[in-house]
Amino acid sequence: MVALPAVDIRRAVRMGLEEDLAQGDITTTALFSEPTPARAKIIAQQSLVVAGMAAAIQTFIAVDVSLKLTPSRRDGSHAKNGDVLLQIEGDGRSILMAERVALNFLQYLSGIATLTSRFCHAVHGYPVDIMDTRKTLPGWRALQKWAVLLGGGTNHRISLGDGILIKDNHLALMKNKKPAVLTACRIVQAMASKDKPVIVEVESLSEVHDALHGKADIILLDNMTPAAVKQAVKLIDGRALVEVSGGITLKNVRAMAAAGPDRISIGALTHSAPAATLGLVLEPRRHGRS
Repeated sequence: MVALPAVDIRRAVRMGLEEDLAQGDITTTALFSEPTPARAKIIAQQSLVVAGMAAAIQTFIAVDVSLKLTPSRRDGSHAKNGDVLLQIEGDGRSILMAERVALNFLQYLSGIATLTSRFCHAVHGYPVDIMDTRKTLPGWRALQKWAVLLGGGTNHRISLGDGILIKDNHLALMKNKKPAVLTACRIVQAMASKDKPVIVEVESLSEVHDALHGKADIILLDNMTPAAVKQAVKLIDGRALVEVSGGITLKNVRAMAAAGPDRISIGALTHSAPAATLGLVLEPRRHGRS
């Protein structure tokens, strides 16, 4: 299992509970004035890759440390429709207060891990990495990129300081310095730390030539067809890593992988993954029964 630092989980849980419980749970408080013994199960309602279990557990603990939590699946494991992921026993009021935040973590992050797994499965047999992007929700990047790893993907830059990526809008500001791709590569090569890869986004074979002359470490082929990618891969001939991005879907990702790139970056992994379908079933627990 890929571990997410505890500090990131605690921060996310704290923020989630502050949003939901800052003014208390007035419905639960009105209905139940005394502790109400209960048990609950979180159940998968589809096949999925589990992600967010650690955050869900921390959510229940943060609300009530006395709750008994019994996970049946770990982060990174697979579950099918009907599988129980987590059992909770204790005061039903606490379970109700933590329910939505805990489910949000599990549904949203499992959705990302599950979609990533589908992309990885789609390119099985090709030596290519399925990568995420920085298209993440503010404050959730660590969790979203963790979910990508759990689904079998690879993380791209975590932040702007992780690598030099010369994008189309950087080049747009350099139109008076033609050829922009070559000029930009030479500028950053002269100033960049040697341990930071230089990635440049290109849109044509002529720009691939410029990127090679500029000694880019990774050439990002943006919105190219598989046929164009195949031509570019042949031209680059191992002198740089090849990344493709733009318009990648489950329908075309295998054809793109067959064209020969080293990496395929997909913004949809984090910005468009459908939330996994999960449910929490709650019932009262009779006194004197285990």
